[in-house]
Amino acid sequence: MILHSVLSMVRRSIRLVLWSSVFLVTSLSGGQVYSADDKTRGASNRLISEKSPYLLQHATNPVDWYPWSDEAFQKAKKEDKPIFLSIGYATCHWCHVMAHESFEDEEVARILNKYFIAIKVDREERPDVDKIYMSVCQSLTGHGGWPLSIFMTPEGKPFFAGTYFPKLNRLGMPGFVSVLEQIAAMWQNERASILKSSEAITVAIQPGSDSDESVDAVSVETLKKGYAQLAKIFDPNWGGFGTAPKFPTPHHLTFLLRWHKRSGDSMVLEVVEKTLEAMRRGGIFDQIGFGFHRYSVDEKWLVPHFEKMLYDQALLAMAYTEAYQVTGKSEFAQVAREIFTYVLRDMTSPDGGFYSAEDADSEGKEGLFYVWTPREVKAHLGKETGDLFCRFYGITEAGSFEEGQSIPYVRMSVRSFAAKEGMELTRLETVLEDTRDRLFHIRKKRVHPLKDDKILTSWNGLMIAAFAKGYQVLGDQAYADAAQRAAGVILRNLRTADGRLLRRYRQGDAAYPGYLDDYAFLVWGLIELYEATFSISYLEEALVLNKAMIDIFWDKQGGGLYFTGKGNEPLITRSKEVYDGALPSGNSVAALNFLRLGRMTGNVDLEQRAEQLARAFSRQVMVQPMAYTQLLTALDFMIGPNREIVIAGDPALDTTRAMVSVVWRKFLPNKVLLLRRQGTEGKRLADLSPFVEAMAPINHQPTVYLCEQYACQIPIKDVGQLEAVLH
Repeated sequence: MILHSVLSMVRRSIRLVLWSSVFLVTSLSGGQVYSADDKTRGASNRLISEKSPYLLQHATNPVDWYPWSDEAFQKAKKEDKPIFLSIGYATCHWCHVMAHESFEDEEVARILNKYFIAIKVDREERPDVDKIYMSVCQSLTGHGGWPLSIFMTPEGKPFFAGTYFPKLNRLGMPGFVSVLEQIAAMWQNERASILKSSEAITVAIQPGSDSDESVDAVSVETLKKGYAQLAKIFDPNWGGFGTAPKFPTPHHLTFLLRWHKRSGDSMVLEVVEKTLEAMRRGGIFDQIGFGFHRYSVDEKWLVPHFEKMLYDQALLAMAYTEAYQVTGKSEFAQVAREIFTYVLRDMTSPDGGFYSAEDADSEGKEGLFYVWTPREVKAHLGKETGDLFCRFYGITEAGSFEEGQSIPYVRMSVRSFAAKEGMELTRLETVLEDTRDRLFHIRKKRVHPLKDDKILTSWNGLMIAAFAKGYQVLGDQAYADAAQRAAGVILRNLRTADGRLLRRYRQGDAAYPGYLDDYAFLVWGLIELYEATFSISYLEEALVLNKAMIDIFWDKQGGGLYFTGKGNEPLITRSKEVYDGALPSGNSVAALNFLRLGRMTGNVDLEQRAEQLARAFSRQVMVQPMAYTQLLTALDFMIGPNREIVIAGDPALDTTRAMVSVVWRKFLPNKVLLLRRQGTEGKRLADLSPFVEAMAPINHQPTVYLCEQYACQIPIKDVGQLEAVLH
């Protein structure tokens, strides 16, 4: 049965039944419905024992919430009630709106408590649950997002889905009260129809097998097609891809940098530079406190959705760092440093782990923390300096946001503005930095948005990779230190006694067996951290976790990796994904990890595993390669040419450090780098990578052993010669 046709049939039948006036149940409306489980406002529900900031936000709702648990499903079965599943996250604006309108409302709570079992899920703690039910919502409604609202049977089989519902019917949207009343009536009077639909949906979302043989996606033509598709939707006026809303999607840009290196096409680099420059100048970047917001609601990158997510900071920092390597433009390095400044200042726990996100809202209003009026600015900076600041950052009386408030953005380059104002450039730069810093400290006194301070293994893996890469290219020891501290937090606190990763850590509590992303992203971070510090323990840990990931998640029949594995809770289906959306997929990241670890250790089996993974998804990738740009990065490595670089020498020597620095500074995406010390560390490396056993300094001088496309070159002992060869 074809998924699309099944879900279309279910969607039609549910709509016809649910919104038919035949099933309006007036007896359930108003204040006449009371539950035996009625709660008193302000009393705690079962969420009070959870660690998730999102779940704790709902712990005093009058709704009798359950966390996702056997207890909730057993109660639904025992009481013969449908389940209302609400999925969101702590920094979600519309989650807050629906909570205030409905979940804090006594009338809504009475209906929910009487006729449903209500379950709350933090999508960042339980991405397995979120992925399944989000796919149902997208298929049934044509769109998705959070809050995600799912109605399902006591067995967890969905039959109706939506996102945000206002409490009452409004602007053509069904009200949540009406939805609850009608579904409650259907459960009593039209149970057979609901069960039939839920069965059809559950069958339709099961992973299918492609009877056709896979095609070979590992070709330059696949990469070329991916670029061509991105070029078609590139916005030449404002940068980025497609129309509003615009997401940063940094892996599009890092793939394009690789395609530029391969093709030599200058237009490719223009696409990347235009996008990176436009984002940094726009309101999507916090011009006062640094860091990127989640996305822009307009095509100009001006008005953001004000959440700040850790994964965006990590992926964008890597994109700007690589753009600096390619172009040598200091402004790209500066943006990477600004991102790192924000993360170290605002998103790092005392022990070194990285927090998840910051909310869009403060004092009940989205963006309030970030916006300004000319009057405010001048009150703090004085009229003359305040006027200058407002002109540069586009803060006007009319405003660019709600209620006449303005989002700071850079209207033109500092150089152009200096010429326009008739100011000396360095003087202007000093004034702007001083005033920005003054307003930053003024802003600190405002009510801050909520910080989601849980530590996620996967997102920390990305940030570890970003800091490690930042250290290599920018040379700031604080970045290497931050990456190492975070790695220590994860490896100490988010592993079980048998070495398995856990998903979430907060207030001393670690929970949930890790998912594919937790393993793949952390391995990525550890590989980058090894190449930044040459501490052999990071390479050892990466190999151990990579092996565990294969054991736990690998699909032995179809190839590729499942999102859930041994030890994860069985759900109504099991997903295996490669789509690279706001986050790259675990499969895409794992593919490149396999290739890099394979080359670092000489393990051909890992390279073959990467090829099997690529083949598992080859048909869908060939159709729309621009949807899989992180995987295209892996394919680019797979196609080659590749370089294995082994530097044999004492890292304390200036010559050795100079050789390492030459490799770090250059954009060499398809290389692996090893440092062969003497002594115990060298022996440990040789145990992992036997091919380095014979590589040693020649005449007691640091020596570079460079191999390319399965052929080794004459050893290099001169830094200048190394520079020339790599160039």
